Amino acid sequence: YEFDNRNVKICGYSCNDAESHRRWIKDIKVVTGGNVKFPLFCDPHRKSARHLGILDTAHCDGTGSPLPLRNLFILKPDKTVALTMSYPMSTGRNFHEILRVTDSLQLASKHQVCTPANWKQGDDVIVNMSLTDSSAEETFDKVRIYKGSILYTHT
Repeated sequence: YEFDNRNVKICGYSCNDAESHRRWIKDIKVVTGGNVKFPLFCDPHRKSARHLGILDTAHCDGTGSPLPLRNLFILKPDKTVALTMSYPMSTGRNFHEILRVTDSLQLASKHQVCTPANWKQGDDVIVNMSLTDSSAEETFDKVRIYKGSILYTHT
């Protein structure tokens, strides 16, 4: 399980009630053969969703209540937000991207690096701009200068 391998704890959240979650879990099992092995938080009155600002007023349910956006929050170990992503109800999430972002955040928390666009695990990374050239060369085995100002390395 990819999240377990990264020591990541996941949970689900929806504006449905617990009975709806139980039915959804059964549907997931039938359709995918997989089991939902993470907690699901219920917010049927949308109190938390309003507080978080994640309701999409352009899309409402049968009662006229706004539906929540499909949101992803990645929290750091200190429980502060490291990243948020919002998707409209019509768009599913990309788990490859979620894993890529998780890998990037974990790498940056361990080393003084940033990941460039489209980075994948194993690709070169950018040395954090807060490091001087000489400090970067001391910190990393091999540093490559690109266009005179961006330092790349491999972790």
